[in-house]
Amino acid sequence: MDAYAFPLLIKQLLVTPIAQRSRKEIVYRDRVRFGYPQLVQRIGRLGSALSKLGVGFGSTVGVLDWDSNRYLESYFAVPMLGATLMKTNVRLSPEQIAYTLDHSEAETLLVNVDFMSLVQQILPQLPRVKRIICLSDDGMKPQGLDWVGEYEALLADGDPAHEFPDFDENTRATLYYTTGTTGAPKGVFFSHRQLVLHCLTVLATVSQAAENGRFTRNDVYMPLTPMFHAHAWGYPYIATLGGWKQVYPGRYEPSMLVKLVKTEGVTYSHCVPTVLGMVLGAPEAQDADFGGWKVLIGGSALSRTLCEAALSRNIDIYCGYGMSESCPLLTLAQIKSDTIDALQGSERIDREIDIRMTPGMPILLAQVRIVDEQMQPVPADGHSAGEVVVRTPYLTQSYFKNEEAGTKLWHGGWMHTGDIGRFDDEGYLHLLDRQKDIIKSGGEWISSIEVENLITQHPAVQEVAVIGVVDAKWGERPLAMVVLRPGVELTAQALREDLMARARGGAISPYAVPERYEFVNEIPKTSVGKLDKKRLREMHVPNSN
Repeated sequence: MDAYAFPLLIKQLLVTPIAQRSRKEIVYRDRVRFGYPQLVQRIGRLGSALSKLGVGFGSTVGVLDWDSNRYLESYFAVPMLGATLMKTNVRLSPEQIAYTLDHSEAETLLVNVDFMSLVQQILPQLPRVKRIICLSDDGMKPQGLDWVGEYEALLADGDPAHEFPDFDENTRATLYYTTGTTGAPKGVFFSHRQLVLHCLTVLATVSQAAENGRFTRNDVYMPLTPMFHAHAWGYPYIATLGGWKQVYPGRYEPSMLVKLVKTEGVTYSHCVPTVLGMVLGAPEAQDADFGGWKVLIGGSALSRTLCEAALSRNIDIYCGYGMSESCPLLTLAQIKSDTIDALQGSERIDREIDIRMTPGMPILLAQVRIVDEQMQPVPADGHSAGEVVVRTPYLTQSYFKNEEAGTKLWHGGWMHTGDIGRFDDEGYLHLLDRQKDIIKSGGEWISSIEVENLITQHPAVQEVAVIGVVDAKWGERPLAMVVLRPGVELTAQALREDLMARARGGAISPYAVPERYEFVNEIPKTSVGKLDKKRLREMHVPNSN
């Protein structure tokens, strides 16, 4: 009767770094620096301050902030009260931000002063909001909002020994919104149990790494994926459990990111390809040695050009795969020694690059299948393709206040990713495309990802997006929108001839090579830095007039 059931609650992740006397630091830009004992005290103070303001079990707290120690503290204190942490995507439109905050039923907002004018604009659309807390680096509260207090001042009055209760591990802990191709943003939510299991599963999987991407308690973590997006891929929880040094860069500025990597000795980050390209292209990065920096890439396909550029700068780059609904990690591109041991020289290097660029293998406890339209598994022969469906202990069970969409997500008892993929005989997943992005041309599937990767290997190309456009003969044909490197000239004919030569060499089917090319100055991105193919397709819808 006295046995402790040990519920899988987020607060349990704080036990280990304190028990092991971690002497590592939490760093915010060049402004804040403190140790794990102070982190635990600050989490207690935040929980105490929020409780005094009326935040309790079942409440929802929305956060609008850059990546900071404050965000890390809210990752813990808010769910540990039994409340829901609503991580607001500040890159959405004001209308979408207002919708997500109101839909989430947030009554308390933590607002960085950088977003004060935004909140002023949308506040009339937020009738549930009762209190707004000011987040500022200088401790000042600017005029313009009816603040209930400033963050650091509230923490100063809080109890560092605030006691967080035990409760059901299935209690909702976090909520954030994902934007799709149609309709309003959908709320994705996770319980304490799911977040702890995701943390433990990823940590256990990476401990199995033999050739790349392995981490230890000596690693220094800095996110390059916003903390509002998919729990920053779960790594703030993982790094805290492991007692790592953590570095939070605030607003992403290439010069600051490079500076922090150098001065703080950052060894582990994750980001979309666009962000890494931005960092490597910064003037401050040109003479930098990035040896020892492991960078996990997700969100978009990693081009061979960027992969090789990172490796040439001594970055241990590799890919992972997941989605907002999966917490998010499902696979990691770990190199298995037995796949490369027999290889030598350039053949070994090419094989390693090929593996690093794949989404990888399913992580521990993740069940990943490729199925046909009847939900039957297809052979893992490197050729048979179908939709990727998944099961893990930490997938969202539905969408917040949207059971119809949740039922569709889980049709047949497997979570549907909407991605088309295949498995090779080594167990590595290969993604061909999103279901909505794959190009159906003359009865054949053309992977926009494969075509994009081939085009980016041309030395004149900086960035490319490939979409399907209506074709009278074939139904659809690929269109490539290309951003050239500064000061370089290239014609569509020359690019096509280069691609056809590569296709004849076996890189892709010649049938997949586009006939149409548009040279543009930039390619639209989504709020999390992915190619916005929905917008690109809308720009190329035939005029019915």
